[in-house]
Amino acid sequence: MHYRSREVVQVRAIGYDCDVLVIGGGIVGLSTAHAISRAAPGTRVTVLEKEPGPARHQTGRNSGVIHSGIYYRPGSLKARYAVRGSAEMIKFCAEYGIPHAVTGKLIVATDRAELPRLHALAQRGRENGIAVRELGPAQIAEYEPEVTGLAAIHVGTTGICDFTAVARQLGEASGAEIRYGARVVRVDRRPDLGVAVLTARGDVVRGRVLVNCAGLHCDGIARLTGDDPEVRIVPFRGEYYELARQGLVRGLVYPVPDPAFPFLGVHLTRGLDGSVHVGPNAVPALAREGYGWGVVRPREAAATAAWPGAWRLARRHWRHGVGELHRSLSKRAFVEEVRRLLPAVEPQDLVRAAPGVRAQAVRRDGSLVDDFLIRQSPRAIHVLNAPSPAATASLPIGREVARRALAALRAPESLGTRGPV
Repeated sequence: MHYRSREVVQVRAIGYDCDVLVIGGGIVGLSTAHAISRAAPGTRVTVLEKEPGPARHQTGRNSGVIHSGIYYRPGSLKARYAVRGSAEMIKFCAEYGIPHAVTGKLIVATDRAELPRLHALAQRGRENGIAVRELGPAQIAEYEPEVTGLAAIHVGTTGICDFTAVARQLGEASGAEIRYGARVVRVDRRPDLGVAVLTARGDVVRGRVLVNCAGLHCDGIARLTGDDPEVRIVPFRGEYYELARQGLVRGLVYPVPDPAFPFLGVHLTRGLDGSVHVGPNAVPALAREGYGWGVVRPREAAATAAWPGAWRLARRHWRHGVGELHRSLSKRAFVEEVRRLLPAVEPQDLVRAAPGVRAQAVRRDGSLVDDFLIRQSPRAIHVLNAPSPAATASLPIGREVARRALAALRAPESLGTRGPV
């Protein structure tokens, strides 16, 4: 796990390049850098990002929704951080002039079997401190004339923004040194000294504490550090369409989610530019950055297949998975799913749009990690599960990771391995 290099072995004599070394230039990594600079001015932070710019993966390939926090288990990190983070994100966007809007959204039941789940979701929202309004069919039409349903709830605090612009602003305001095109290939972690990483272009960067915000590759970075993350990232591709007849949808419309699966289902999202995104579905990707069926990386696919949790997950949710695959391969099947909410949609109304990949952590027993997961060990903090609503919650997540990193700087020897928090 460790490598021998003259530069690394002599780290004590040469000194550190930074106090905190962050791997990953998405919104969580840059929020962490920003939070460190706010909490402890003068702390030297370096961010390593393998891409040529920020927010190239999960941050920049989502639907841009500022989530209210209604979906998440009361008391969970997702619930607390999304509720707090949505208000902070709107304030941050307003402060820096980043495009955003508070639009509200509808969650619509289209089948009687969904009504108890819709009511339970409304109750959950209230437990999380979110104001919700329960609607009948006529009231649905007041918000969305082309949407049909038996009942709905309206959540007024949901919004939209440009998360890529947020990430860029966080990086600029942090004062951190951000190195793009810096893919990490090795990590040498010494509990009595610090960490040193080697990048693909041969640079060695030394820090006192490592923060792993590598998203789709976070489990691999944890293993390079010498830690067992006890989960693996199983990538799920989300495929989107754009709605050619934009006037069919006024705002944001979601189905009632399946509580057994951490995906929100095919929904309709009007963006800041007026375009309407339709999707996503959720299909296994054949690479960590598998943005299409033609993107196959055999080593990554084999590593996913070798994880026992992936097979157990497939056995547990195979019926759901077959449906998702069918909608991926058949546009007509996808259209039928959309028609549950929007009956007027026709196949020619849907035009392929850029897909995304969700970095979903899966345990060995096949269960999906349903909350944010942060683990720490001597000199290292690993963010191991931060899919949606992590962009919404990025400011509180960044403060929590920053708090841990600064504590490690003060007393690194006291940070033994801990479980999820």
